[in-house]
Amino acid sequence: MKEIEDYILSHIDEEPEELKKLNRDVHVNLLRPRMLSGHLQGRTLKMFCRMIRPERILEIGTYAGYSALSMAEALEDNGILHTIEINDELEDFILKHFNQSEHAHKIRLHIGDVFDILPDINEQFDLVFIDGDKRRYWDYFELVYEKVRPGGFILADNTLWDGKVIQEVAGNDAQTKGILEFNDRIARDKRVEKVILPLRDGMTLLYKIYQ
Repeated sequence: MKEIEDYILSHIDEEPEELKKLNRDVHVNLLRPRMLSGHLQGRTLKMFCRMIRPERILEIGTYAGYSALSMAEALEDNGILHTIEINDELEDFILKHFNQSEHAHKIRLHIGDVFDILPDINEQFDLVFIDGDKRRYWDYFELVYEKVRPGGFILADNTLWDGKVIQEVAGNDAQTKGILEFNDRIARDKRVEKVILPLRDGMTLLYKIYQ
């Protein structure tokens, strides 16, 4: 309900000016601006980082850089956020906004396929944010699991997928099938505790159980 969302946005922290500019730039210059995290999700990601206090963050799917900048706000100066974007046409746009931010020194942008890039990043992560190709969500989870410290967190975006998870799936709808596979397999996975929040398009919070 838009009225409820408007009420929420008027009673939480304001959207930082640099993110307002990024939001406007996306709507003017990029396709699919709905992919932008936006004010509410951005402040939520920042708050999660305040609570978790990660030193190392991995993001799969940078898009315009809004979520990366939101999380970087909450990182200490010695923290590092690695963000991986497969679409090389977005690189200049992303870097323009990263370089205008006071948090740029905390962010490492990688352009390419996460399955090629991540093995060469020698880090153990406190927090992973998955927001890439919905068809590959389970593959992303399996890829990052061993790189998350015990007691660390994985956040997966869009896991309610505009309500399509409770509708009949069209035969060629590979993205919805990918989300359904991820949700079903995560529900049975005893390596993590999990909860789905009905935030925007759904966000699953996963806690890696100590081993």
